[in-house]
Amino acid sequence: MARLAQTAGLTDVQQEILSTVRDFVDKEIIPVATGLEHRDEYPQAIVDGLKELGLFGLMIPEEYGGLGESLLTYALCVEEIARGWMSVSGIINTHFIVAYMLKQHGTREQKEYFLPRMAAGDIRGAFSMSEPGLGSDVSAITSKAVRDGDEYVLNGQKMWLTNGGTSSLVAVLVRSDEGHPEGTAPHKSMTTFLVEKEPGFGEVRPGLTIPGKIEKMGYKGVDTTELIMDGLRVPADRVLGGVTGRGFYQMMDGVEVGRVNVAARGCGVAQRAFELGVGYAQQRHTFGKPIAQHQAIQFKLAEMATKVEAAHALMVNAARKKDSGQRNDLEAGMAKYLASEYCKEVVEDAFRIHGGYGFSKEYEIERLYREAPMLLIGEGTAEIQKMIIGRRLLEEYRFQG
Repeated sequence: MARLAQTAGLTDVQQEILSTVRDFVDKEIIPVATGLEHRDEYPQAIVDGLKELGLFGLMIPEEYGGLGESLLTYALCVEEIARGWMSVSGIINTHFIVAYMLKQHGTREQKEYFLPRMAAGDIRGAFSMSEPGLGSDVSAITSKAVRDGDEYVLNGQKMWLTNGGTSSLVAVLVRSDEGHPEGTAPHKSMTTFLVEKEPGFGEVRPGLTIPGKIEKMGYKGVDTTELIMDGLRVPADRVLGGVTGRGFYQMMDGVEVGRVNVAARGCGVAQRAFELGVGYAQQRHTFGKPIAQHQAIQFKLAEMATKVEAAHALMVNAARKKDSGQRNDLEAGMAKYLASEYCKEVVEDAFRIHGGYGFSKEYEIERLYREAPMLLIGEGTAEIQKMIIGRRLLEEYRFQG
């Protein structure tokens, strides 16, 4: 086990889970990731392997067939998986956020119906907040649900669904004005619907279309899609928690743990970039010696390692705070912001250490260089994190003049 990014105070069970995942990553993901990524191919064999390991049920309570593990255990597993290939951690993350939202906010019937099959990996989750015209401004959502007897009719267009095609359950956030008078704050008139569908593209159930995969610079293999609702009928018992108007809070709770996940992904990608950089620097010779013996390269390695260590520490702290039942939006925002920024910087330094070969598709660092930017945007941009952090700091340090 490497010296960097160690986590103190883990139980024997946590260490065993992490050791199993790391072994899987080294044997089953790293050797095939770059080939799959260049072909933009869904990693079915890897997903099947993770399903067999029980990772789709890692945080689902034991009563529903999961492992009942903590957010910290989950985040450390994500860190390992992202070290192998970040796209795979994205496949798990969206599934996990929906399972978490169900566990925290679902009715008893919803939990009993969905969670056991989600724990087994038979139902795969995706969640949908964003729309083509709103970016990070969730309060500007225009997709709408209108009550019609025992059903709701949903209309609108959603954007940036990770797992949009491969999922069979999507948690969709829409506006629902039912019971909310004119002038109600936008975030108090939103509802999360649990929409079941067939995996695939095109019309996946009446009124619901997944047009196809969005072509991306990086983060390939995993499908990112739009979702179009045109007269989509959803039963009233598929309102998450059974009551309208709570969707914004439910989604924000899910995104808070999602931010810990994105921080963990940043940590994993940065670790891999450091491993590639420090390895290459000891093999490549210039001016009669390995480039690792040049002070300029040693300075880079020192900075990279320090960033890997700092990002890991913040991520672990944010996960532990959530596990303890405390509010962690400040810590999750800081962890996500720092880990994604440091990831980009560590990857770029590893790319520079590789010189011209970093630009070649033969070398793994080329893939990492295209993957790191997604972390600057996913689960809220760096600017959104800074707004969250700033507001929370002003709450905590209110001037008492």
